Amino acid sequence: MSRISKEEVKHVANLARLAISEKEADMFTKQLDDIITYAEQLNELDTTGVEPTTHVLDLKNVMRKDEPRKWLEKEDVLNNAPDHKDGQFKVPSILE
Repeated sequence: MSRISKEEVKHVANLARLAISEKEADMFTKQLDDIITYAEQLNELDTTGVEPTTHVLDLKNVMRKDEPRKWLEKEDVLNNAPDHKDGQFKVPSILE
């Protein structure tokens, strides 16, 4: 017994604004039914005592410490700029 009908596949394709042929609808119906069947195998697992999780690894905010450090000197940065004036980057005007 199919868990998803061809009409449901066509409906989802329409919602996604996808034009599919009859042959594609048949193919997607079979593929989606296989996917649903495979996913339903998870219902057979005994999950008593298993806490829900959003990630398999126990990672929490893996970031470097925010510590002040010496960075580039203003003059060095301005020397690499295509154009600068009065200690600031000079860019083409976008307003008239």
